[in-house]
Amino acid sequence: MFDKQILIDIVTKKMPFGKYNNRLIADLPISYLEWFKRKGFPDGKLGIWLETTYEIKLNGLDDILYKLKSIKK
Repeated sequence: MFDKQILIDIVTKKMPFGKYNNRLIADLPISYLEWFKRKGFPDGKLGIWLETTYEIKLNGLDDILYKLKSIKK
């Protein structure tokens, strides 16, 4: 079963380091997520958020993130 909290976290939590520091996970560009896919996602919740965001964007499901962001404002 999928944990809906992951989606909530993706649209409310910010990247804690790197080139896109302080940007919402949901707003990270696919190229940055592809880099993590090649190099390895970090351990823990951040890795789960990044990998889930990657899969959502890879499969063209960005609308899910946009709708959740508008609800969470």
